[in-house]
Amino acid sequence: MKKILLITTVLLFNLLIAKGQILKPVRWSYGAKRLSKTEGVVFIKATIDDDWHVYSQTVPDGGPVKTSFSFSSSKTYTLIGGTQEPKPITQFEKVFGIEVAYFENSVIFQQKVKLNVKGPVTIKGSLNYMTCNDEKCLPPEQVPFTITIK
Repeated sequence: MKKILLITTVLLFNLLIAKGQILKPVRWSYGAKRLSKTEGVVFIKATIDDDWHVYSQTVPDGGPVKTSFSFSSSKTYTLIGGTQEPKPITQFEKVFGIEVAYFENSVIFQQKVKLNVKGPVTIKGSLNYMTCNDEKCLPPEQVPFTITIK
C-alpha cells in the first residue's frame, strides 16, 4: 500500500511540475559582421516555435506590443539609421480590430553602426517583444543583449 501511495504522489508531483513550466516559444541569438574599417552590422535573430509569432516594429498603436530595440549610447559606435526588418506577414486581427504585421518561424533584424574605434566594438542594448499564438499572448518581455563586432 505504501508503494502505491508513493508512486501516486511522485506521479502527481511530476504532473504539477510539467503543468507549471514557463512557456518560452521565442529564442534570441546574435551575430555581427564588420563591413569595412568604419562600418559594421549587428544581427538579432528570433527563432519562433510553430504556431507562435512575434510582432513587427511597425504595429500601430492600439494593437499588440511591437518589437522594439534600445541601444546603449557609446563613444565607440554610432547607429546608422533604424533597425531594419524583412517584410512581415500582415493580417487583420479581430482581437485588436486592426491590421497587424508579424513574423513566424524566424526573423533577423539588422542594425548598421558606424565604428568610431579601430579594435573590437561591443554593442549593448535590449529588445522588447510580445509573442502570441491563436489561443493566447504572453506578456511582453525585455531581453538584454551584448554583441561584439571584431
